Amino acid sequence: MQSVELLLDAELDAAVRRQWARLSAEALPSQDVVRKSTNRPHITLAVARHIDPETELILQQGLIAPKLRITLGGLVVFGGQRKTLSYMVIPTAGLLALQRTVFRLIHASPGIPAHTHPGEWTPHVTLARRVFPDEIGPAINALTPRELTGSVDGIRRWDGDAKREWRIA
Repeated sequence: MQSVELLLDAELDAAVRRQWARLSAEALPSQDVVRKSTNRPHITLAVARHIDPETELILQQGLIAPKLRITLGGLVVFGGQRKTLSYMVIPTAGLLALQRTVFRLIHASPGIPAHTHPGEWTPHVTLARRVFPDEIGPAINALTPRELTGSVDGIRRWDGDAKREWRIA
């Protein structure tokens, strides 16, 4: 899979990483265990199985790193048998407009999941993946959820197949 993602400013990034570390300290699933330099808190705007070079060029020419304020609100749990624990991102008109723009620019790419279409998208920052149901309560208790506010630091492309990232705005 490939994606277009918002990066967080240094302060907000560090605040999320502190929450990752709290989970790890309690021996709970956490994004903290992923030791690759590309692992960073982010907000996924759009996902596709493949984003071709022409679409990549359109993204690079059509996107400017927004001066968006980002507020992380309460916690949310996604998933089936194994869950994903995340901070909700409080949607703003600017954030929703940016997500619609990115979706419009990649809409012809193959393999776009329905949950990333405008109106279906849930902005969030992941804290832990593959969490067993009986770990959700302890994970929530280990966190210090409170509203965290910061701003966008740029837009990156992520290629999950090649495991590489690059900034596009």
